[in-house]
Amino acid sequence: MSVCDVCGNDYDQAFTLRAADGREFTFDSFECAIHRCAPQCAHCACRVIGHGIQARGFVYCCAHCARVSGVPEATDNAEQPA
Repeated sequence: MSVCDVCGNDYDQAFTLRAADGREFTFDSFECAIHRCAPQCAHCACRVIGHGIQARGFVYCCAHCARVSGVPEATDNAEQPA
């Protein structure tokens, strides 16, 4: 069995995740993997588990957080309102 790097649970179905920089982590759940590896929004600090928005060297969870942080061109929808 393997021990989760986040919660310490010794679990027979744990998995290993290799990050882009080569570091390896062991997790017993996706919840722990998200907690350890997902980036945090530069404005509200929530974990960004979707695509998010990258602007000016920061990651944001949504266009609202990007705009509030000084990225006025950020938008959640490319469609123009009627």
